[in-house]
Amino acid sequence: MRAIILFFILGMFGQTNAQQTNTQSKTMDLSKLTNKTVKDAIEALQAGDKRWYSFFVENPEMTDDGNSVNFKSFFSKALGTEKFLTIDKVENNGHDVYGNFKAGSWGTFKVFFKFHQNADGKFYKLDIGQASY
Repeated sequence: MRAIILFFILGMFGQTNAQQTNTQSKTMDLSKLTNKTVKDAIEALQAGDKRWYSFFVENPEMTDDGNSVNFKSFFSKALGTEKFLTIDKVENNGHDVYGNFKAGSWGTFKVFFKFHQNADGKFYKLDIGQASY
């Protein structure tokens, strides 16, 4: 009888772990992202990958709700903890991305990310902020 109970408990534990793994391994749909460089950058952001920085010029301009902020300082805190939960809308030839965003302790809300790309394909400016759409 003990063997049956132990087998049952272990079976339940295995199912729970499998369900957690399946939930955690689901990736957000990025198919709406039409600009390849924006898509690659968002993939790096989602993964918390420092490769994110490689898509930008050395010292890109950045605004957060219209206020100038230091790009590297901002993302040194945000990268790996903040990310899109959904991509709801993409405009401006794939450079403007709107969606629900998890902003760490600030909570979850609708945002925009507006990428400004130079002729070399690097982003020289990023505007982010709360969106109302």
